Amino acid sequence: MEDITERRPVDGPHVYGYLRRTSGMARASALADSLAEYCRQHELALSGLFTEYGPVAKVRSPAFIGLLDVLALPHTYGVVLPARSHLGPNRIAVERERQITGTSTRLIMVRSTEPRHGGMRLVDAGRIVQQRGGT
Repeated sequence: MEDITERRPVDGPHVYGYLRRTSGMARASALADSLAEYCRQHELALSGLFTEYGPVAKVRSPAFIGLLDVLALPHTYGVVLPARSHLGPNRIAVERERQITGTSTRLIMVRSTEPRHGGMRLVDAGRIVQQRGGT
């Protein structure tokens, strides 16, 4: 008899993490661990992690270009972020979000900007994903 799904290794859907590191290694490591745990809990395969160091001054940084490259690969489900702020300041984040959703992949934010309801916290899967009927 086979194990139930929750006890078998999952080979997908493949997602890539994206972090903006503005503080020390301990914080960056904790954020990376939280993305890995989120993916494990939601049966997503975290296939790589792109990290941007320091302040964000332009939309097309090397880390972001690398992320866009892997989002174009077949079988890529999307990108997972700790929060929208990891895309950079608002004017840059808006453009980066547009470019990510333009790849037809999912934009998954672990920490929602939505308020808590009772004991549950809503997870923001991104406005575009919800409109497309994604999870």
